[in-house]
Amino acid sequence: MLILLAFIIVFHITSAALLFISTIDNAWWVGDDFSTDVWRMCDTNTSTCMAITDEFNEYPSIQAVQAAMILSTIFCCVAFLVFILQLFRLKQGERFVLTSIIQLLSCLCVMIAASIYTDRHEDLHQSRGYRMEVSKGQYGYSFVLAWIAFAFTLISGVMYLVLRKRK
Repeated sequence: MLILLAFIIVFHITSAALLFISTIDNAWWVGDDFSTDVWRMCDTNTSTCMAITDEFNEYPSIQAVQAAMILSTIFCCVAFLVFILQLFRLKQGERFVLTSIIQLLSCLCVMIAASIYTDRHEDLHQSRGYRMEVSKGQYGYSFVLAWIAFAFTLISGVMYLVLRKRK
């Protein structure tokens, strides 16, 4: 039972780490001489970065992605704290339903963020607000990590739902 508990804790912490990295790191859309995420666009040749502001045409879409990624990270951290509290407070044989619900909310938020970015990426990278041509890029590793975090949080949420506290 301790091995299963350790696995679940490591899995949850890994999910949170993936969410933090994909939310913070500047690699959702990359090219030869630029990288961009939901916060800023950086020119790798001159090492200058420009914040994404309301001068961009698709700024509301970017704000939706920002909000959903922040919410998913917060939900994942809250779910871990609730899990730790429930670990000591639940009676034997009860399920971690509240932890599961919060983790599945985190899963939903990261799915929404990655889906919006996937759907709107052509319009996002055609904006006149960029100082360089960013339409000729590709998805970066932060975007891929967001989808991996979706899978991890989904699996984790289901594990909490199935898990029962045993001796």
